[in-house]
Amino acid sequence: MTLSTVDGIGPVTGWSDEILVAGRWRRGGGDLIETRDPATGAVVHAFHGAALEDVEEAVAGGHAAARESGWRDLLPHERARVLYRIGDLIEERADEIARVQTADTGKTLGETRALAASAAGTFRYMAAALETMEESVTPQRGGSLTMTVHEPYGVVAAITPWNSPIASDAQKVAPALAAGNAVVLKPPVWAPLVSLLLGRICEEAGLPPGLLSVLPGSGRIIGNALVAHPGVGKISFTGGTTTGRSIGRVAADKVMPVTLELGGKSPTIVFPDADLDQAVAGVAYGIFSSSGQSCIAGSRVFVHAEVYDEFVRRLVERAESLRVGPGTDPATDIAPMVHHDHRDQVAEMVRQAVEEGAQVLTGARVPEDEVLSEGAYYLPTILGGVRNEDTICREEIFGPVAVVLSFEDESELIAQANDNDFGLACGIWTADYRRAWRIARAVEAGTVWINTYKQFSISTPFSGHKESGLGTEKGRDGIAQYMRQKSLYWDLTGEPIPWGRH
Repeated sequence: MTLSTVDGIGPVTGWSDEILVAGRWRRGGGDLIETRDPATGAVVHAFHGAALEDVEEAVAGGHAAARESGWRDLLPHERARVLYRIGDLIEERADEIARVQTADTGKTLGETRALAASAAGTFRYMAAALETMEESVTPQRGGSLTMTVHEPYGVVAAITPWNSPIASDAQKVAPALAAGNAVVLKPPVWAPLVSLLLGRICEEAGLPPGLLSVLPGSGRIIGNALVAHPGVGKISFTGGTTTGRSIGRVAADKVMPVTLELGGKSPTIVFPDADLDQAVAGVAYGIFSSSGQSCIAGSRVFVHAEVYDEFVRRLVERAESLRVGPGTDPATDIAPMVHHDHRDQVAEMVRQAVEEGAQVLTGARVPEDEVLSEGAYYLPTILGGVRNEDTICREEIFGPVAVVLSFEDESELIAQANDNDFGLACGIWTADYRRAWRIARAVEAGTVWINTYKQFSISTPFSGHKESGLGTEKGRDGIAQYMRQKSLYWDLTGEPIPWGRH
């Protein structure tokens, strides 16, 4: 089986109609999944996804593999060897991974190559962190030597989004495997192919069979089944806040730990002393790269009144200069959105905002170019004339749509920036380091960028505040998020406990 050739992408050979269930590649028992090239609407691949029976087999097989393979009992450097090999194989097959992702998600090849490199780096970093992970001997408070150790949960379910598949997969699978767990990975139906490819890469790298299952399928069916399954010890989910709340309710009933990386409506703030060239480039990148399909997109742009007109004029010019086209074209800046249905949802949110009084400064429509007529395209959009309490300023759009607002007073700005249910990220553009420090500490967000935006490092923890999430991913302690902590007390006295003697 091969992926159909799309504009600028050759066929990807060796593809099959199978999913990975408890160490076996076989046809899924669920509904037919058709993945489509967002640039053309053509079917890229069709296969049967997972069914509830596959969930049962994957979870049971994960427990058996963790127990019988001895994976959890390997010394850290022995598990790390496999993770290093996975990282190396991802790097070796980066071009193939990039082509699959571009065909599946519409992203530019430049971005999908970067995502593949990120995934390789994640596996390597987690391997190194695993090799150097230390337990604690705690201060002695009596006649016992006290220490803590970490142990795996058993089977972890990783539920990933469609907007950056291979990187999101690695961000969950690598630390969960490093911790000694088995993993059931549920990729999205809109972009499942690269996750299946990751399954083959892990197998080729020598990961014991059954430790990783890949179950594409509906979140309402497969995702819910994994969350509720009594054999799943932890859920790591990236996606929408509504779904995250539902997962949290089930987890509470199970008394099960969860990591939730949810939505955002991130402010990016431009002060009058900012380098406007740098700020315009950064703000445009923060909202329009990835066609705006990013949880940390800087979608609320607060600009000081002194430079508002000049900044907005330049930002509009930058947006109108961006090239819209297929992800296979090296000149493309704005690729198609992942699916026509999602594009239409974004367009409807913009339409409603305009109906409620927002002013279209640029964009707010699908391109008129006949060459792009079959794709899920939407022009980079900037809306003015809005208030921070308007719906378009409060709800996540997940598309190339920015709203611009003016401010004068710093305290007023902080109040508006924090007046939102989300708290994922923030951007600050200023030459005053004291001001940058004040704003960065005052804004309720898990990540703050100063005179830059949307830069990431696997070594730096990532989390959300408020309704943007729960728990932390990445960083040196990322592996511990997939482990239970246990305390040990070793008696040093050799004496019976002095109780009940009269």
